[in-house]
Amino acid sequence: MTEPARAADTPAFTEVEQGKTYFWCACGLSKSQPFCDSSHSVTDISPLKYVAEKTGTVALCRCKQTKTPPFCDGSHNKR
Repeated sequence: MTEPARAADTPAFTEVEQGKTYFWCACGLSKSQPFCDSSHSVTDISPLKYVAEKTGTVALCRCKQTKTPPFCDGSHNKR
């Protein structure tokens, strides 16, 4: 698998905490979207390490087509 699976056609609005590290699922296979659950182990795609710059709500991509990972850039609308 070299192309990520499309997990959803909407972003995941997620609460994050400043300074905390998160691992964003880049393969699209995780059952814990938008975060990694190690499902990528059967692919050649690795999760993206993300450290929150501030506490608050962020829109994390679930279509896996974003040009600004891990954030949604509206790519899910360009099907």
